[in-house]
Amino acid sequence: MSESIGAAPTALDHDPAAKRKIVNRLRRAHGQLAAVITAVEGDAHCRDVVQQLSAVSKAIDRAGFLVVSTALRECLANPDDELDPEELEKLFLSLA
Repeated sequence: MSESIGAAPTALDHDPAAKRKIVNRLRRAHGQLAAVITAVEGDAHCRDVVQQLSAVSKAIDRAGFLVVSTALRECLANPDDELDPEELEKLFLSLA
């Protein structure tokens, strides 16, 4: 997500607050996934495992939507950037 040497800046490089939110959501999902693994290894009830999996899935989806919405805002603010509306639509739909 960070800017590479010689690469054009991404939407996330232009919006540090959005980047921070995305990283926080992904870290939360990481912790929730670790809890799922522990639950499965510990023979937890299927209800608990499914609830944790649902939480992980939602956290990842929300992070993905934040990435796309940040890119969309950047695209609207700077229409000459690399992402076109069709590509953004494909990215958005890939999360659905």
